[in-house]
Amino acid sequence: MAESQMRKGVLELVVLATLKDQPTYGGALLETLTETLGSDLSSGTLYPLLARLRKTGMLETHWEESPVGPPRKVYRVTDRGSARFKDLQSEWSALVGAVSTALKGLL
Repeated sequence: MAESQMRKGVLELVVLATLKDQPTYGGALLETLTETLGSDLSSGTLYPLLARLRKTGMLETHWEESPVGPPRKVYRVTDRGSARFKDLQSEWSALVGAVSTALKGLL
């Protein structure tokens, strides 16, 4: 349970990092994140986050024709999303450093 909560806590950072250089559609993003974070990431976790990031201006979307099936909604990081990514990345680095320092004294 704790591992799942930690993943959810960093999911925004990982989504922005994944999309910042390569816009993609939700299904492909879910596949990539499932491989990266583990098999327990669900569409029920990802799509609400994507909707929130879009609503707050971190992501924008457009439709692309699919070679197989219906058109796909493609997600792209906006300038605001890039700034948020940089902030989250800095926070993450500081947290990792603090936890590493704390664990050195305990292990």
